[in-house]
Amino acid sequence: MADLKERLLPPRPASSINLPGRPSSSVNPTSWPSGSGRPLLQGMDVLGLKKRGQGLRSWIRVDTSGNSQIIEVDKFTMMRRCDLPARDLRLLDPLFVYPSTILGREKAIVVNLEQIRCIITADEVLLLNSLDKYVLKYVVELQKRLTTPAVGDVWQSDGSNLSRSRGGNTNFDNRFGETSPDYLPFEFRALEVALESACTFLDAQAAELEIEAYPLLDELTSKISTLNLERVRRLKSRLVALTRRVQKVRDEIEQLMDDDGDMAEMYLTEKKRRMESSSFYGDQSLMGYSSAGGALSVSAPVSPVSSPPDSRKLEKSLSIARSRHESMRSSETATENIEELEMLLEAYFVVIDSTLNKLTSLKEYIDDTEDFINIQLDNVRNQLIQFELLLTTATFVVAIFGVVAGVFGMNFSISLFDNPSAFKWVLVITGIIGVVIFFSFLLFFKYRRLMPL
Repeated sequence: MADLKERLLPPRPASSINLPGRPSSSVNPTSWPSGSGRPLLQGMDVLGLKKRGQGLRSWIRVDTSGNSQIIEVDKFTMMRRCDLPARDLRLLDPLFVYPSTILGREKAIVVNLEQIRCIITADEVLLLNSLDKYVLKYVVELQKRLTTPAVGDVWQSDGSNLSRSRGGNTNFDNRFGETSPDYLPFEFRALEVALESACTFLDAQAAELEIEAYPLLDELTSKISTLNLERVRRLKSRLVALTRRVQKVRDEIEQLMDDDGDMAEMYLTEKKRRMESSSFYGDQSLMGYSSAGGALSVSAPVSPVSSPPDSRKLEKSLSIARSRHESMRSSETATENIEELEMLLEAYFVVIDSTLNKLTSLKEYIDDTEDFINIQLDNVRNQLIQFELLLTTATFVVAIFGVVAGVFGMNFSISLFDNPSAFKWVLVITGIIGVVIFFSFLLFFKYRRLMPL
């Protein structure tokens, strides 16, 4: 681990190694005096003197063979190692909450999908060391995928055996092995595992939300209570948050599928192979010039006087032809690889779109339940209004008796007061008038369709 730290940590600054006028063995940063008379940086290591947020972090490294190890790397070393800006590493910080993102860079792919936050290069995958079970599942699944031979490799080996039995038709077999649709480079396998883990996690949460939501909504339709309404409110909040996360992953995949440049940028193995081949051809050209010594050409012997210009022209023409061939082959390969990556993204786009459809259906069911509850409440409110209208009409009819009693209770004398049966006739006539008025109101309400009768 100490050797690994020395290899990964940045070199010690020159100011802390040699100072003018001092021997290198006598330099001790902790013994330099400060203005207050105390030793400067007492109790601190110079290598540990970093700004906040730039200390060592533990990473899980998985190589192309499936071997994993835990390394400790600081921020600047990781930036130089993967050729990434600081803002990309900030996306992987677990202290901050960022939406799901997939970024293709020159030498790496930055993946931030739910719990999976990693950096994928052509040779390794670097994840922040965490005890999260989803991170551990990702590492285990990636190791399983890497240790299992690809189907294209199996086909290629079968094709090579077939070519030996048929006399060695290597051209057909190599092309058959290279264009296998099941072959994926290392970075695409790692990206596939990350997409699979994120889609599975979101789909599991959507399924769990469905199991909890439908019985609760059915209970709410049968019994409207404050407790059930509060439970549905919390459920809808969770649904909105989960839908936003699923929508972000879906939009990120769709954005990658719509941009061929971003997909071509993510083919790290092909870019690494092209860089190695170009450097190899450059070294061969330099070796050819040095071996020729400016006197002999590679193609044919000529006179010493005309040798240097001819050799340069020939080498220039060869380099131009080689570069054209490499560019054509790389463009064809990039197109094929874009198709491979597009097929991979389309598969998980269908999965995440299915999860989004589940959540959309659940949201529509919740909206339908809310509409049904509102209809029920409106019906109850209408019934209350109708009852209030009938009660008001009955109160008006009863008030007629009060008016009659008030009229006959005035201080005046008439002959009707001397008749004993007059009181009975006053009550009968007043009651008949009240009933007629009441039924007249009911007919009016029916005519205006204010209440069903």
